[in-house]
This record gives sequence, structure tokens and C-alpha cells, in this order.
Amino acid sequence: MNVVSYQPGADELSYTFGGRPAVGTIKPGTIVELFTEDCFGGRVRGVDDLPSAVCEFPFLNPVTGPFHVEGAEPGDTLALHFVSIEPARDWAVSTTFPHFGALTATHTTAMLHAPLDEVVWMYEVDRERRVVRYQARRGDFSVEMPLDPMHGTVGVAPAASEARMTITPDAHGGNMDTPELRAGVTVYLGVNVAGGLFSIGDGHCRQGHGEVCGTAVEAAMNTVVAVELIKGVGTPWPRLEDDAHLMSTGSARPLEDAYRISQHDLVTWTSSLTGLDLLDAYQLVSQGGEAPVGNVCDTNYTMVAKLPKAYLSTPEVYESAHSRLRALGGEYLSSR
Repeated sequence: MNVVSYQPGADELSYTFGGRPAVGTIKPGTIVELFTEDCFGGRVRGVDDLPSAVCEFPFLNPVTGPFHVEGAEPGDTLALHFVSIEPARDWAVSTTFPHFGALTATHTTAMLHAPLDEVVWMYEVDRERRVVRYQARRGDFSVEMPLDPMHGTVGVAPAASEARMTITPDAHGGNMDTPELRAGVTVYLGVNVAGGLFSIGDGHCRQGHGEVCGTAVEAAMNTVVAVELIKGVGTPWPRLEDDAHLMSTGSARPLEDAYRISQHDLVTWTSSLTGLDLLDAYQLVSQGGEAPVGNVCDTNYTMVAKLPKAYLSTPEVYESAHSRLRALGGEYLSSR
């Protein structure tokens, strides 16, 4: 088994997809052990550490990478299977911002009301009991919630030598912020440049659908990913697969366009997998699908379209990459 470990220094973190050389080259079939920093670069460590004071804008939402995958060319697809995602610290953080989030004025939604307060919440992370503790800042209320680690940001370099800030989700991936991207899930990303150049970051101990306030329970993560390359098979938008579902994503503004992109991709994908007429696939997805929300706060919004594989006669996709990578991940875990 080929295992590569990489822990970036603070000056090795990336803040864009594209526009940056690879930090390393890996072969398909490799297990990659990564450390990812939280969206504040580890600078917010207490309730008095306001991001506006301790963080340097626009250097937020760092990712680890990019990694060049040998043999990856435009028109191929990278498969990244998340073997494990574990908090690297016993604390995590969330915030509100004056002009960021779903329920406040922003630079594109001009309102006369006063900006929201900038407030920091610290969360205790109990990895043994698999819970995080929420504590109200303006009261005594507290409650434990299940630990459900995920990565908000994963993607590849965009096409045409473009560089995109990590906060922006689009066809290359990016800051999709879907809670569906947890351990046990394989994400498929279309390759736009030689090597693919994938990066991962923005770990969340948990997140509600929509990431309504603009931040989740933000945390540094120790993450293990199994990497595969599917030659000659394109992927128009990031797709996800777990043991029971196929999922398509769409990122855009307004939100209904993100919804349409995700549903369109799932319908056309279903049609191509099953041989169903397009309208027959449309009907199947309409009655059997789900539509989890990724984020409604970033520079683009993200929606997910999700369909149980049990409804499909041919649930294996991308040359059974998910099954192969899950087996490889299981072999890795059993050897540790």
C-alpha cells in the first residue's frame, strides 16, 4: 500500500484553486494522510479573538494542496474517497459576521438595518464520546450535538489557467459546504488541467444544512483520502457517492439555479446509467430524489440532488471506483 503523509506549514497553505504549483505528485491508488487547518487558519482560539482583528483578509478558508495526480488529463475524473475525517484539536469555533450569512445584509443585498454583531462561539470537542458542546454566549443554555465531521471545501484547478478563491464553489468544486461530504463518501471531480491539482480544507465538526450563519463548527482536521483516476470519463459538476446514494451538486446564484444544475445533472446521469428516456429519468428523480442544501451564504450557493442507488438497475458508476476505494480504505484502517 502506497501511503503519503503531508502536513503543511502556515506558509504552505493555499487560498485559491488554480494559480499555484503542486506541493507534491502522487500516483493513482495512493492513500494520502493530510492535516487541514480551520477556516480561520487557527487564529481564532477564544471568544475575544474576533476574526476581523486576528485574521488577514482575504486569507481565509485555507486548503491543503494542491496535489498533482500522475496521468490525470483534461477529460478524466479524479475520485477522492474520504477514508476518515477526525478533529485535530479538542476545540472548534463558529462566528457571526456583520455582512456575511443568510440572514444579514451583504454587499449584494443592500439593507438599511444595522450590521449583525461579530460574535465568536467556542465549541468543546469530545472525540471519545463523539459530541460537540454548544454554549450560548448570551445566556446559560448549552447542549451536546453529535460529532459529524465533514469537509466544506474540496476541488481541483479550474480550466484555462483560472485561479478561484477557495470560498467560491463552482464546477471545479470549492467551498460547497455540503454535510454529505463526510467519511465513507467518494467525490468525483472533472479534471481541467494536467495533474488535476486537487486540494482539501475547511473541516467542520458538524454543520446544519445551508450553513445559515455563514460558519459551521470550524475545526482543523486529520483526514485520510484514497485517490483514484478514471481515464477518459468526464464529470461536468462534482458528484458524490456513498454506499446507498448517488449525488450531484450545483453551485450558482440565485439558489434556484444551483438547484436546477444539481437536478439536471442527476437526471441526465440517471438517464445515461439506466438507458431511460430523459423524461422517464426526470420522473424517477422527481419521485425518488432528495435535495439537501449545501450553503446559502457563499459567493455562490450550493444544492445537492440525491437518489438512492436501490432505485437504479445499474448502481455501480465510474468503474466501481467507490467500492474499490472503500476496500482500500478499509485495508488502510485495519493496518493501523
